[in-house]
Amino acid sequence: MTDLLRVENLRKTFITGGPPWNRSKVAALSDVSITVQRGRTLGLVGESGSGKSTLGRCILGLTKLDSGQVIFDGVEVQGLSGRALMDFRRRVQPVFQDPFGSLDPRWTVGRSVRESLDCFHIGTPADRDRRVLDLFKRVGLNPGLAGRLPNHLSGGQRQRVAIAAALASEPELIIADEPVSALDMSVQAQILNLLLDLQEDLGVACIFITHDLGVVEHVSDDVAVLFHGSIVEMGDTDQIMMRPEHQYTRTLLAAVPRPAPTHPR
Repeated sequence: MTDLLRVENLRKTFITGGPPWNRSKVAALSDVSITVQRGRTLGLVGESGSGKSTLGRCILGLTKLDSGQVIFDGVEVQGLSGRALMDFRRRVQPVFQDPFGSLDPRWTVGRSVRESLDCFHIGTPADRDRRVLDLFKRVGLNPGLAGRLPNHLSGGQRQRVAIAAALASEPELIIADEPVSALDMSVQAQILNLLLDLQEDLGVACIFITHDLGVVEHVSDDVAVLFHGSIVEMGDTDQIMMRPEHQYTRTLLAAVPRPAPTHPR
């Protein structure tokens, strides 16, 4: 199986706020290297502040990296412009943590899903209208909701809309940044199962960013563990779960709530 995405020796440093004489550098990412294979999900796990979201934003091009390489389908992403950059943006799509924040509150949710179809000139206007309704059905939403504003939908419905918007351009890689952490537990399970079903049907690769190793165990083929901006462990999910080598990984696993077989229901 070939690599769809390779990140090599990526570094990113931020300057803390305050007056010039009181500023300091914070290394968000230090020599981070990961690979994502076609059709597989890489779970990127670590506590808050470990650099997970920064890595996702660097891959997407939303945050400028200091050094290193992001190589997608054999092409280095840095320096892309014009049609090549548009093609990369069509093929790599994000799903953010807060669907209410990622959807324009002034637009109907149908228009938000259609936006990438318009931007990338996919199909005729009539084709785009049909595509939007098909996407609503695919993510388990009533197409009649397409004319509503985001604040008229529940959190789970809004996240389904965000997933439909990400799928609209038929991407090859989705970067999902904590896509279920803001949802109730029952809704979390629905969204996770939806993502698994979509990946199986469409063959899209995914970077699933989370702090919860229990979620990673459910959705990921491979795992990369970030600690203070560095990858401390990476490998097959079953291997990491059964035989973690780094103490930080073992600490994360110990924090996952497990049902006690001896405890009465």
